[in-house]
Amino acid sequence: MPTLGDTQAHESKIYYEFSHLYDRVFTRVFYPRIGMVVRSLGIKPGAEVLEVGAGTGLAFQAYPSHCHVTGVDLAAEMLEQAQEKISWNGWRHIEVKEMDALNLKFADNTFDYTTAFHVVSVVPDAKRLIGEAVRVTKPNGTIVIINHFRSRNPILSRLDTMVEPICRQLGWHTVDLDEMLEGQPLQVAQQYKTSRHSLFTIIVAKNAKVSPAMAVGS
Repeated sequence: MPTLGDTQAHESKIYYEFSHLYDRVFTRVFYPRIGMVVRSLGIKPGAEVLEVGAGTGLAFQAYPSHCHVTGVDLAAEMLEQAQEKISWNGWRHIEVKEMDALNLKFADNTFDYTTAFHVVSVVPDAKRLIGEAVRVTKPNGTIVIINHFRSRNPILSRLDTMVEPICRQLGWHTVDLDEMLEGQPLQVAQQYKTSRHSLFTIIVAKNAKVSPAMAVGS
């Protein structure tokens, strides 16, 4: 188990040393926003959903039982708690797998929805994570991201830069949204915050990659 000094950005101190406190600390902070976003998607019956960086399954209760959800994460400690939550609630529509979000072991075009809640800033390569999400999500499928991104306000951007060393010690870093999405075949349908003072941006995008059938036809 890595110590704080040895951790990379995706090996958060919270994951390895405080996983037992994660739900208690973050449910009140993150879940209301996540729950609202998931419910707003109108996930259809039979849909296949992937949640990358699922952690302890904080978001699981928001997904409707008429879809199938696969949650993946690298932190075994977090997934143990997620599995306990699944068993306790009797959720037959949710499963978890230990997996690297930067190297997803799923075939292309597997999922109708892919979600990434507060995770792009704890992986070493956010752009690659989004590329993997695009790959495993079906053409015209939905990709949803919630995260803090570097502010476009010059003063706030400098503040992000100033606190970056501290953030990295805790296991996360500041991501530039435009840089992360550059070159990705995504059509952003919604980009918003739940309040003007919120630190977190919600992105709902359609996967605009060419479908295999269209590629063959061309």
